[in-house]
Amino acid sequence: MIRDLFLELFKNRRKWIWLVVGAMVGLQLIWGFWNLSRMDETDLAQGWMYCLYQNPLLNSIIMPVLTAVIASRLCDMEHKGQTFRLIRTLQPAGKLFDMKFLSSTVYIFSAILLQLIGILLLGYIGRFTDSFPVSRFLDYFLSCTFVSLTILLLQQVLSLLWSNQLVSLTVGLLGSFAGLFSLFLPREFQYLLLWSYYGVLMPVGMDWDKTTNMATLYWQPVNWFGYGLLILLFFMIYFLGRYLFIRKEV
Repeated sequence: MIRDLFLELFKNRRKWIWLVVGAMVGLQLIWGFWNLSRMDETDLAQGWMYCLYQNPLLNSIIMPVLTAVIASRLCDMEHKGQTFRLIRTLQPAGKLFDMKFLSSTVYIFSAILLQLIGILLLGYIGRFTDSFPVSRFLDYFLSCTFVSLTILLLQQVLSLLWSNQLVSLTVGLLGSFAGLFSLFLPREFQYLLLWSYYGVLMPVGMDWDKTTNMATLYWQPVNWFGYGLLILLFFMIYFLGRYLFIRKEV
C-alpha cells in the first residue's frame, strides 16, 4: 500500500499542484492582512475569533475550486494516455481509486496546515489581545478537513468517471458559489448542500443588529449533528463512487 501511494505521488511531481495550493492559501493570507490593517482595538480584542469566523467563509469559496483542480490534475494523465486498462492489469481498480484519493489528501492537509500557520502569523503580527483558543482551533481544523476531504472525494469520482475534466471543474466552481450563497439560507437548507458545510460547522457565529448596524461574534457549540451528516455523505460518496469506477468500461 505504501509503495502504491508513493508511486501515485511520484506521478504527480510535475503537475504544479503545489503551486496551486500555495496560490490559494496565499490569497487567504493576503485577505487576512488586508483585514488586519482595518482592525481597531475592539477588533484586536477578539482577533482569534474574527479569524476563525473569516476563514471558513473564505474556504467556502476557495477550497471547492482547489479540490476540483487537485482531483482533475491527478486523474487527467490516465485519461489523456488512455492507460486505465493497462494500470488495471497491474493494480485492482479499487486500490487505484483509494491511492488516488490518499495521494490527493496530502495536498489538502498541507493547505489546511498552511492556513493555520497563516492565522498564527496574523495573530503574532497583529498582537491579538484575546486568549488563544486551542480547542476552537482544533474544531476549525477538523471541520475544514472533513468538509474538504468529502468534497475532494466527490470531485475525484467526477474526474475518474468523465474524461472531460471540464465536468469536474465546473462542478467545483458551481459548488464554490453555492456554498457561499447558502450561508444566507436557513440552517435546514444548508444541511442539504455539501459545499455549505464550511459554514454549518464553523466554530464562530455572528449576530447582526440592524438598528445599530453592529455585528457581534460568539463561539458556537460543536455541531455534532452536522458532523454526523457529513460523515454519512462521505461514506455514501466513497462506496458509490468506488463501485461506479470499478464497473466503468475503460
